[in-house]
Amino acid sequence: MDKGMATNRKGLRLMIIGVLVMIAGYILMIGGGSDDPQVFNYAMFDFRRLTAAPIVIICGVVIVVVAIMNVVRKDKEEGK
Repeated sequence: MDKGMATNRKGLRLMIIGVLVMIAGYILMIGGGSDDPQVFNYAMFDFRRLTAAPIVIICGVVIVVVAIMNVVRKDKEEGK
């Protein structure tokens, strides 16, 4: 019985890419605040923060799920 890693290189690479894509989505959400609490800043409701960043994060989650399913498929092919 081989006690190697549960995933192969492709699955591990996909997981790392998925996490990096999610981090990029969170970075897209940063900002939009105001230094003065009495002044309302409309920049926090722009397209980048409300639409683009959540889509990028969901894409990262999908990539990680595909990487996990790659591990499950590997186990089924080996008969574990």
